[in-house]
Amino acid sequence: MSNYIPTPAHYDKMPVDISFVFKNERPAGKHGFLQVDGDNFRFEDGTLGKFWGVMFNGGANFPEHDYAKKVARRLAMAGVNMVRLHQLDAEWCVPNIYQMYAGPRLETTRVWDEEAVDRLDYLIYALKEEGIYVSVDMVTYRNFKSGDGVQCPEKLGDAARFYSMYDRTMIELQKEFIEKFWNHYNPYTKLVHKDDPVFAMCCLMNENNLFYDSSVRKNFVRIPYYDNMFRDLFNDWLKEKGIEYDAYGCNLFSTDDVMTQFKMEQSEKYYHEMMDFYRAQGVKTPAVVSNWLHTNAEVKLGQISDFTDMHKYVCDWHWQEHEKISAHKSLTDGESQLGNMARVKIRGKPVFFSEWDMTWPNSYRASAVPHFAGVACLQNWGGMTIHTYSYANYLDKVDVLGKESTSSTIGSVAYRDGYFSIWNDPAKFGLFYHAALMLRRGDVQPAKKVYGCKMSQLPLLNHQAFSSLVERSQVQTIFDDTDLTGVDEIIMDSDVIPREDPNIIRSDTGEMWRNLKRSIGVIDSPRTKIAYGFLGRFQGEDTRRREGLGLPIELNDMVVDCYTDFATIALSSLNDDPITESEHMLLSTIGRARNAGAQFDGEKMIDVGHAPIMSEVITADISIRTPHDTMTVWAINSDGYYVGKVPTDYKDGWLTIHCGNHFPAQYFIIVKE
Repeated sequence: MSNYIPTPAHYDKMPVDISFVFKNERPAGKHGFLQVDGDNFRFEDGTLGKFWGVMFNGGANFPEHDYAKKVARRLAMAGVNMVRLHQLDAEWCVPNIYQMYAGPRLETTRVWDEEAVDRLDYLIYALKEEGIYVSVDMVTYRNFKSGDGVQCPEKLGDAARFYSMYDRTMIELQKEFIEKFWNHYNPYTKLVHKDDPVFAMCCLMNENNLFYDSSVRKNFVRIPYYDNMFRDLFNDWLKEKGIEYDAYGCNLFSTDDVMTQFKMEQSEKYYHEMMDFYRAQGVKTPAVVSNWLHTNAEVKLGQISDFTDMHKYVCDWHWQEHEKISAHKSLTDGESQLGNMARVKIRGKPVFFSEWDMTWPNSYRASAVPHFAGVACLQNWGGMTIHTYSYANYLDKVDVLGKESTSSTIGSVAYRDGYFSIWNDPAKFGLFYHAALMLRRGDVQPAKKVYGCKMSQLPLLNHQAFSSLVERSQVQTIFDDTDLTGVDEIIMDSDVIPREDPNIIRSDTGEMWRNLKRSIGVIDSPRTKIAYGFLGRFQGEDTRRREGLGLPIELNDMVVDCYTDFATIALSSLNDDPITESEHMLLSTIGRARNAGAQFDGEKMIDVGHAPIMSEVITADISIRTPHDTMTVWAINSDGYYVGKVPTDYKDGWLTIHCGNHFPAQYFIIVKE
């Protein structure tokens, strides 16, 4: 019988504060501007740039000043050092950069609201003071208006996707936005944006390209005026190339060689034009033109950007206004779901993933944070921001998971009412401490072997090789002109590299492995150790047969014997010492988390439930090798109170912590007295 305890979140603080670990990183920008150094991000003073963070969506980018200070402090307490400012231009979410409130008719998107800009300026300042860098998007959901001078504005979808890459009026409007933003003076930082190193990254165009089929885009509207404009451009190109092809009768989303080549060249023109204009403003911040790299052709276009970026979600999406299911386990996958991310890592360029998630109310989402963060470390990725922290600023009035909005939709989209919001989710945001320590400190080593992966045909999407390798060795996309120095083996994207044991996926460093038969994963580094998955059962067997099944999970210098079927158990040193020597550590234990009274039919949510948020108590014996025989283990509740000393045993250099039965909690501080 599961035991759940209340774990309400507080919008202005965290139960544990690990910001002291990174106290020398304040304010953001102290190392100078972030730069691209081959496969890595590196600051001007030579410091390696690694980032673990969140996104602010829509209205969350425009908080009142007092709230901005509090949310920045809370993020720093959790170890966050990057916030992506996303959907500044989303009209469906107020405030936005054009208007503070749903009031007067918006006639143009060329004028910004002064109060909204002031709030955004102060948020950037507050984040900077806490050592948190900013990634900012230029175009995301801009809905062009009649006063902007565009044709058919009432028919255009968000950001006029597809069309906005070749219509001259829209391109000039995008440039105007870029110029206006980067030459804006922030009275709080006392710097023009382009001169402020708090800006670590920029995306010029969110989720847009010429290749993605309109049948997949629910908000893509076919407009004859713009279709004909595209066909005219295509026809002129065909004449220039001397190619016989029906430009006016063809399928615009054909993947044949002629259409692919035209879209490549048209995209290259747009990419170069936008990057050149961006640099002409004097902006030093690394930029990516687009983060929508769904085919090999789009990955190849990524060479024009300073770095690459893509979005990845591990979930089974059945999320509508009335039917809400998210049920992907991922731990049972023989080939990693993260392989589709790895293919956008181009050899010689860094990569940053600005969106990822295993979404609520997935019962097994507590496995996502260690899994994604561990792979990011192994692959030497620059970092990632989860989608999303929140859509709003009134989080002091939100007391349940997944119901940030009082409606079932925002902008006709069902998942925006709280499906992505993670700020109060103990199963995800509650584990950010350990992910931030792993990634920012480099607790988990990059893989030793590097595979260079050649792409097959451009219109295709092949990631078999990446999926088979992403949890084992570094794998990067290479092109004919790639510098292959440091590449150990060259393969094709359609290759599958077999494992010695089909049930075990193990990194070549030995610090990460998954057992597919047991549905568990392990991160085993000197300063951070995590076991996640179905730790307390074996192939569905009753946990009463534990001794015969040999369930304890052995890591180097740590043994986890878990009695709860599903759990994530994470231990990190809070100083520079390895766990075997550390006098100060954080232990987190979490499994399922849901609202009180939530009702499910299998994985289909029938009722979201009510306050308080409830977390499943993890019952486990956790043994750590340590020379310190005077260690005290304090259970910490959601308010940050030290609620009680957890029972322990110390014998032969091993400290065993008995969690779950006494002073049940999610967090435990282990400290030498």
